[in-house]
Amino acid sequence: MKKKVAFYTLGCKLNFSETSTIARNFVDEGFDRVDFSEKADIYVINTCSVTENADKRFKTIVKQAQKGNPNAFVAAVGCYAQLKPEELADVDGVDLVLGATEKFKITDYVNDLSKNDFGEIHSCEIEEADFYVGSYSIGDRTRAFLKVQDGCDYKCTYCTIPLARGISRSDTLENVLKNAKEISEKGIKEIVLTGVNIGDYGKGEFGNKKHEHTFFDLVKALDQVEGIERLRISSIEPNLLKNETIDFVSNSRTFVPHFHIPLQSGSDEILKLMRRRYLTDLYVDRVRKIREVMPHACIGVDVIVGFPGETDDYFLDTYNFLATLDISYLHVFTYSERDNTIAANLDGVVSNEVRKKRSKMLRGLSVKKRRAFYESQLQTERTVLFESENKGGYIYGFTENYVKVKMPWNPNYMNTLHKVKLKEIDEEGTVRFDFVGE
Repeated sequence: MKKKVAFYTLGCKLNFSETSTIARNFVDEGFDRVDFSEKADIYVINTCSVTENADKRFKTIVKQAQKGNPNAFVAAVGCYAQLKPEELADVDGVDLVLGATEKFKITDYVNDLSKNDFGEIHSCEIEEADFYVGSYSIGDRTRAFLKVQDGCDYKCTYCTIPLARGISRSDTLENVLKNAKEISEKGIKEIVLTGVNIGDYGKGEFGNKKHEHTFFDLVKALDQVEGIERLRISSIEPNLLKNETIDFVSNSRTFVPHFHIPLQSGSDEILKLMRRRYLTDLYVDRVRKIREVMPHACIGVDVIVGFPGETDDYFLDTYNFLATLDISYLHVFTYSERDNTIAANLDGVVSNEVRKKRSKMLRGLSVKKRRAFYESQLQTERTVLFESENKGGYIYGFTENYVKVKMPWNPNYMNTLHKVKLKEIDEEGTVRFDFVGE
């Protein structure tokens, strides 16, 4: 009988792409992949260090695995496993903890599936994470997440990602294109480019910091890959999003008019404390440029509230900056202290109560922004890619510029593209439409 393996992924698109790659390695070794809710011989949890209460969440998922099979072998991999391996190894039921470089060799460590009295740790010094492993996710959803870059050389004062993932390094252009072709051959219509800092694409392996290719080279090359209907840039730093890329996307065959650009604060004083590599005027310039060439583009923004030193006035600077900016939605993160970061020792700590209040204000602003953006798209013709899930009797989809639509469930529309005219926003906040020419 084949052994069964199940996976649980916490965190970002990058983690999903890496889980998929690790899962394919298990299948290649003769394992059957099953859902995490099913009984398995091995449960692999891909952890995240960014989410608040990461440890509590992890313990809950381990308990879920033990409920599925009390005798199963439980392995933790990923960012939290690299940053706090001992903490995870101490959790009751955990047998194996693998850090940043070891996670892709997990099948080498699980030959013996007997339970351990204590979690066994294999975790490198993060300086050793200087090689690159390409990844992409398929089979999990309508779109694939294609990893093109890993690690980060930026030194933002709140961030543990460089500690969890190491230096910035990239896949070769040749390998990215090979993976993109593989994805397109599996009938997947949309690829989302992912990484830790994808605008920094081109830095080589093994500490070779020379840019062999730039992010713009990557975008131009991917646009030529046969069989891909849509390419989406997941998240890109404002200082690395160049005019040439914006102009190219505006005329591209496959790249969609959707940008997600981290801001983090609308106060220049807070941006300096965060050691971000731009100030608000550059951010305004990026938004203006996108709107100039793609008025219909969707622009998403990451913002952190409650950073040390964020006074009421600085928060209002952020709120007013975002309120007047022509953007489409916000991802709001409540600041939480992280060990071994400079920000954890800064003065001006903001109380949790105030952090929550500010977060709620910005989430409310995000709802208004998304509504206004959707309203601006009504009566326009767009192309929708429908998803593969039946959610409460409906099938959902997204336009190229990320407007969410729905209609009554019809399996014939799964993973298909259709021309539609956007009609009205329903009470759920999704958009109703008419098909064009069908």
